Amino acid sequence: MKSSSVSDGRVRAMNDKPIRRDGEFVLYWMIAARRTRWNFSLQRAIDWSVELGKPLLVFEALRCGYQWASDRLHRFVIDGMRDNAMALAELPAYYYPYVEPQADQAKGLFAALASSACMIVTDDFPTFFLPRMVTAVSKRVAVRLEAVDTNGLYPMFATDQVFPTAYAFRRHLQKNLPDHLLDRPQKNPFARRKLPPAVSPSAEILRRWPAADTALLNGRHVTLSQIYIDHSVPVAPISGGSETARTALKDFVTHKLARYNEDRNLPSEEATSGLSPYLHFGHISAHEVFEEIVTAENWSPARLAPKATGSREGWWGCSDAAEALLDQVVTWRELGYNFAAHRQDYDQFQSLPEWAQKTLAKHATDRREHVYTLEEFEQAKTHDPLWNAAQRQIVREGRMHNYLRMLWGKKILEWTASPREALQVMIELNNKYGLDGRNPNSYSGIFWILGRYDRPWGPERQIFGTVRYMSSDNTARKFNVKPYLTKYGPQATLF
Repeated sequence: MKSSSVSDGRVRAMNDKPIRRDGEFVLYWMIAARRTRWNFSLQRAIDWSVELGKPLLVFEALRCGYQWASDRLHRFVIDGMRDNAMALAELPAYYYPYVEPQADQAKGLFAALASSACMIVTDDFPTFFLPRMVTAVSKRVAVRLEAVDTNGLYPMFATDQVFPTAYAFRRHLQKNLPDHLLDRPQKNPFARRKLPPAVSPSAEILRRWPAADTALLNGRHVTLSQIYIDHSVPVAPISGGSETARTALKDFVTHKLARYNEDRNLPSEEATSGLSPYLHFGHISAHEVFEEIVTAENWSPARLAPKATGSREGWWGCSDAAEALLDQVVTWRELGYNFAAHRQDYDQFQSLPEWAQKTLAKHATDRREHVYTLEEFEQAKTHDPLWNAAQRQIVREGRMHNYLRMLWGKKILEWTASPREALQVMIELNNKYGLDGRNPNSYSGIFWILGRYDRPWGPERQIFGTVRYMSSDNTARKFNVKPYLTKYGPQATLF
């Protein structure tokens, strides 16, 4: 490309195929950054559209055959499609949302679109089935396919290093992130860009694979019920989409940010941002979250500490609350992206640090006072009221209080027959019910339970070995959990 507004470090050529300059359009295949603002991938596609003098076609698809496909996950993604349809209706691009009604009915659709494309831009996302899908498609299409990293403030491939702890990654960021802080996606990538008039796919494509209709996009559940997915996991109480995400962000910054550092671990308080589902599905950008926070803080890069110490506090030059939030949004979130981008075994037991594997193996056959099946965990049928309440929350709402999520995982490790079984139970329950499951940051949380990003802790215990221990009794002593137990206790139905 002669002139790109996206840095080379965020763009990966997934094949060595040519650009077909006589193609009909530039195809942006929206698979992870499901938004029209603050999106490097869309920005790159617009750059190509302008350079080639070809229209832009934005294709956002939702298949029904992916693991854990359910009413909950589908509805959240489709809410985002609704917002994208509204936004792109006024912009010089054709938006093609496709929701597959039955397994394999989308077969042939992408190939048909690619056959008319000059080239293809998609999102570079490191977990779930997306990396395998993009790699496979890149080999089959006849044109250039680029994957663009629009996940976080620090590009995933800016370093080849995989970091063992948050401290090590934080120290690396403090040395290297300042060079990237001004490299932000454009709030409106269409602004002041002259694109050719939009064109639709061929009539044959639209006849064979009709775009999602207004009834489905606007939330008619009777339409959703006709899709071949798991209908036992109902729609969550919160809506998806960029509009809802931005409202949630502004509400958090205005009303909750000031008390975030003090109240975020209190189960009885709603002091967290609640943005993780929107970040996972790409309905909001980490860059937009960062922008809202630093604007509220009247911040500028001149306030950064001159020395990289790896400390959680003081480097940004913000309030304590903002420092704490930025550590979560930047350090901890992007630590997971760093690991998943460089380790294909990010979701496998063998990816744990050696010390954790050894200590868990040593205690794998220790006697367990309680052992539960996956079904008993899923139905919140353990002896522990606080654990059951946390499980009811994720089943019912698609989310779990951040502190209790750590306790939830520690108890699964304690109450399963082996550490490997514990890992599978955590992945299954989190990915099936959690709106923010299947995400690099989500896997970081699960594997932290087993020792990733942590260190050995004494004294050595049964089952845990030197992996950090947590208990419901200690949690109840530290925090007032009574309101939480009342809200999510036995009287609260799972659905």
